[in-house]
Amino acid sequence: MKIIPESELILSKRGAIYHLDLLPEEVADTIITVGDPERVKAVSKYFDRQEIARQHREFVTHTGYIGKKRLTVISTGIGTDNIDIVLTELDALFNIDLQTRQVKSNLTTLKIIRVGTSGALQPEIAIDSVVASGFAIGMDNLLNFYQLENTPYEKELLFAFLNHVQENHIAFLPYIASGSDPLLSDFATISTKGITITCPGFYGPQGRILRAAPAFPQLINQLSTFSMPGQRITNFEMETAGIYGMARILGHEAISLSAIIANRIEKKFSRNPNKAVDILIKLTLEQLCADS
Repeated sequence: MKIIPESELILSKRGAIYHLDLLPEEVADTIITVGDPERVKAVSKYFDRQEIARQHREFVTHTGYIGKKRLTVISTGIGTDNIDIVLTELDALFNIDLQTRQVKSNLTTLKIIRVGTSGALQPEIAIDSVVASGFAIGMDNLLNFYQLENTPYEKELLFAFLNHVQENHIAFLPYIASGSDPLLSDFATISTKGITITCPGFYGPQGRILRAAPAFPQLINQLSTFSMPGQRITNFEMETAGIYGMARILGHEAISLSAIIANRIEKKFSRNPNKAVDILIKLTLEQLCADS
């Protein structure tokens, strides 16, 4: 069996995975990801018992219990470049023997739940509401570096999207991935579902104009007017497509849940975004711990 070289699978002096600084026993197989390191404690404050608290760079990790349910919450930082690190290293903690540097014969499937914020791209999506991402289209290029297999329906959806935005003459190749059907079913009480656009930045890539002139001034209008039967683009953010694509490749279940703190069509922003996020955190934990 192939041995992974030390230049590819990097471990710390204590044997922990390089960027996250975690050992396998320090992580639960149900993982909540948040972008903001400060948001980790906003989740773990609801734990009945906390057993692990670690930080390395922007990656803060807390592991603990609610009832009998063991959970990990970890900050990813912003963007899919960090998602590449976090999902790859979380997978390695479960599915690679760090002592022998070999892939395990019995693989573990993780449940990964992104809890984050987002901006709505439809006028009727209310500020402070929650969106569950059925699909995510990545405009960031991460998954173009991996062999991502798409379903026929995903290919159809992506083809229709590319036709819709072709007048922009985009100089990059978007990709698509879907959320986990079982997890989407678990969170069926979230009524607003749709396609999430994952961008490689907050300003120009999301159509914001301050001083720098955008290359695609009609971006928001084009995205908000895209539709297929039963599908529309609901929101913008910066991680979901990377999470969905990497989870697909690595054999994990993933869902992205977003508190809508801005409506880009109505040009409005939440008066209390922290409260909106807290409501989403409690909803997420209640569902994950429902059977524990």
